[in-house]
Amino acid sequence: MRQLIVLGFVGLLAQLIDGSLGMAYGVTSTTLLLAAGTAPAAASAAVHLSELGTTLVSGISHHRFGNVDWRTVSILAGPGFIGALIGSTVLANLNGEAVTPWVSGILLALGVYVIWRFLALGGRRPTLRTRPSAGMLVPVGFVGGALDAIGGGGWGPIGTTSLLSSGRLEPRKVIGSVDTSEFLVAVGGSLGFLIALGSQGIEWTIVAALLIGGVIAAPFAAWLVKLLPARVLAIAAGGIIILTNARAILLALGTQPTAVWLVLGTLAVAWVALLARVVRLERRVSAARAAEDATSSVSVGR
Repeated sequence: MRQLIVLGFVGLLAQLIDGSLGMAYGVTSTTLLLAAGTAPAAASAAVHLSELGTTLVSGISHHRFGNVDWRTVSILAGPGFIGALIGSTVLANLNGEAVTPWVSGILLALGVYVIWRFLALGGRRPTLRTRPSAGMLVPVGFVGGALDAIGGGGWGPIGTTSLLSSGRLEPRKVIGSVDTSEFLVAVGGSLGFLIALGSQGIEWTIVAALLIGGVIAAPFAAWLVKLLPARVLAIAAGGIIILTNARAILLALGTQPTAVWLVLGTLAVAWVALLARVVRLERRVSAARAAEDATSSVSVGR
């Protein structure tokens, strides 16, 4: 029972982060499942099966709010499905212990990517030009889908970051379109794992707990994003991902415990310092906006 509660909390936390950032459900949940001792293939399979529910609800919600560019979805989702199908089949046929350090390395890189993305682009709006071309969307979809299946996460960081940095689609439609197309990616990944592992190779209790936690968290994600700036949440999530996977890689390499704690301690200090810096910057921005609003109100009153 305790394990189910913990897994439900993992799903809840992952959905809160994903709903607030437009990415990181798979990265966060897979990272925490690997840290709890779940095999890489079983962890990624559980995440993709639970995403069948969370991505469907997310896509419907984005559509209702007008956040979806269906041309982008129609081009992006197909290659994502194929990439996830291939990636899940490859992962399911690899040795679990041998692949764990590689999966952790992918997740660590994605954690760095999440932090970089919000530090570099968090306060800047892209200049909108033409909509994304098929020549861009097809490889982004395939690579994102394959990486999402192999690493248990990556569709959001790859897809959302690529489309935002291209400046060819407004941010709300980038997030809505990537989230909506992720449903088909989850279908592809789930099919690959079911074919390779069989239904008996899937830990259904993990799937159910992640799904329940994600569904509970979904309504609160919108509220959370109003409370905390996206960049603060991104740094927090990215730091957790980096620390957890750095530990897994160091242990897999046979690093001495003292050295492991020294490296993790250094990373933790750098993470907290960066998080504190971003919080201060966000407070200054909020204070400047409040001052501008007050000045505007006084001018109007006169």
